[in-house]
Amino acid sequence: MKTSSAKAKGRNLQKLVRDAILSYFTGLEKDDVRSTSMGSSGVDIQLSPAAAAVFPYSVECKNHAKFAVYGMYAQCVANSSTRTPLLVIKQNHSDPLAVVSLKHFMELTQSARQAVVESPELPSSTNYERY
Repeated sequence: MKTSSAKAKGRNLQKLVRDAILSYFTGLEKDDVRSTSMGSSGVDIQLSPAAAAVFPYSVECKNHAKFAVYGMYAQCVANSSTRTPLLVIKQNHSDPLAVVSLKHFMELTQSARQAVVESPELPSSTNYERY
């Protein structure tokens, strides 16, 4: 694959994620969420302070022809029946990762943000380090 084609694939994924953030968080302006140029260092999705307040994630996008995790996720989906698929993966000497669909992740983030807005007395931090 040509370098330009590979960069185009990555750029398209970044745009998809940018558009998903903007569609789920309708109070944001288009300039609040930007896809960075290919080859630049740092995060792939730049957030304004307003966007970072409602979407507290640092986004890195990778678009490759094949990841082994997709086969695992397909098995998870097949076994999930009516429940939401959640794949947990771990490699040696690394923290476990949770894999869900982008749509489900955006819905979770949107719901969590709404809960914080409606209930500001929630604890400010929780220790998940033991997991």
